[in-house]
Amino acid sequence: AGFVAIACGASHSVALRNDGMVVTWGKDAEGQRDNSPTGAGFVAIACGVFHSVALRNDGTVATWGGNSSGQRNDMPTGDGFVAIACGALHSVALRSDGMVVTWGASNFRQRDDAPITAGFIAIACGEFHSVALRSDGTVV
Repeated sequence: AGFVAIACGASHSVALRNDGMVVTWGKDAEGQRDNSPTGAGFVAIACGVFHSVALRNDGTVATWGGNSSGQRNDMPTGDGFVAIACGALHSVALRSDGMVVTWGASNFRQRDDAPITAGFIAIACGEFHSVALRSDGTVV
C-alpha cells in the first residue's frame, strides 16, 4: 500500500501514498472524492468538514470539495508553502518565509484574526479556530 499520511473530513477520507499520489474515498456530495487532484508530487494533506487541501512538493496548494465559504475558490496562489491545515470550513497555509495565509469561512473570525507578521514555524486548526507557533516558542 505504501501510505504515509491520512486525514478525515465529516464523511470523506484522504490518504497520501509514498509516491506522492492522493487517494480519496467516502461521500462525494460536494466533490470530496471525484474532484481530488491527480498526479504525483504531493507531500501533505488535510481535511475540513467537506473540503480537502493538499500541498505539492513545489510549494503550491491544491483544494477540492465543498466551497460554501470559499474553501476552494479563495485558496492562496503561488508557491513557497510548507505546511497546511484545515478547520471545519476554513484552511491555513504556512509560507516558507514564516507568513500565515488563511482562507474560507470567517464566521468566528478564523481569517480576520490571522497573524500578519512573519516568524511562524507551525500551524494547526480546530473546528472554528487556528493557532500558529512562532520561532521564539510563543503561540498565537
